Amino acid sequence: MQIQDLYKKAMNFEFLSAEEGVYLFEQAPLTELMYVADELRKKQVPHGKVTWIIDRNLNTTNVCIANCKFCNFYRVPGHPEAYITDIETYKKKIDETIRYGGEQLLLQGGHHPDLGLSYYVELFRELKRLYPNVKLHTLGPPEVAHITKLEKSTHREVLMALKEAGLDSLPGPGAEILSDRVRRLISKGKCGSQEWLDVMHEAHKLNITTSATMMFGHVETILERFEHLVKIREVQSRKPGDAKGFIAFIPWTFQDVDTLLTKIRGVHNLTTPEEYIRMIAMSRIMLPNVKNIQASWLTVGKKTAQLCLNAGANDFGSIMIEENVVSAAGAPHRFTSKTMQDAIREAGFEPQLRNQQYEFRATPAVMEEQEITY
Repeated sequence: MQIQDLYKKAMNFEFLSAEEGVYLFEQAPLTELMYVADELRKKQVPHGKVTWIIDRNLNTTNVCIANCKFCNFYRVPGHPEAYITDIETYKKKIDETIRYGGEQLLLQGGHHPDLGLSYYVELFRELKRLYPNVKLHTLGPPEVAHITKLEKSTHREVLMALKEAGLDSLPGPGAEILSDRVRRLISKGKCGSQEWLDVMHEAHKLNITTSATMMFGHVETILERFEHLVKIREVQSRKPGDAKGFIAFIPWTFQDVDTLLTKIRGVHNLTTPEEYIRMIAMSRIMLPNVKNIQASWLTVGKKTAQLCLNAGANDFGSIMIEENVVSAAGAPHRFTSKTMQDAIREAGFEPQLRNQQYEFRATPAVMEEQEITY
């Protein structure tokens, strides 16, 4: 393999194999890798702005039977701290989100053994009745797979019912690493890698916009990371021509504070800033059919995320008015609307508020600023 040949292949938007991706990741000089990814970003996102969004990560429930070894958020059924969010709490938090300028709710929870399709259909309908203009970016493939099993139904039937009830888009949690070897070690109670991909493909067939993620820096090999990228790319290649499919890809690092994965297996997140920047650049290079690459400031911090904007990333994600799952494992970083935009400008880019479809929004003229510092 020759590095220059792989650069040329990437610049022509050709698909690199997982092995070619590993070679570039391990052998290419960082500055060259950043340059190639940045050039691809300029072609795919020619407006040159860095997008961001105002939304809230609100949890339907913390009850979960998946028992993921990297998650400190969940509680088992019957635990004294277990909860299901009530409608009054939703109203209070959505009202607050709107005051902060948000128009979207990222709604996720756990694999609750008693919450089937009817619960989510009724919840989505009620939220849409109360807030018809709020977008519901909700659940994820593992939750859809869990509901499907409870109902003895199909992914398609569950997704159709959720869409009809008000689901606007499907986020990409629960991917972790799309390798069943890895999933057996860290998230055995969740759907397998192929089912995760199958749910996403079915969503694309229903013209439901989705995003994809990768959580790395734990028990996976470098090759498994790149096989993950290839699988995402392959599903995107199979989407209907009129569907957006995966609208964004977000790689983020394992957060290891007090997790079972750390306590029992001694696994720590040893990802360096350079390694994360390399993964951002390689995400842009490996996924020529996914337009938006997001830097995870929540897990790597402001400075590293800013550097990623010169390494293929074009999106800074959400200010995250509320986020409970990743933060419970030690992610300490925080942004407000002001500091988010300041950080983007410091990196040399123009910030642009967006919605979930990556359409530009005007920044609300009057909005409250949440009192959170990072």
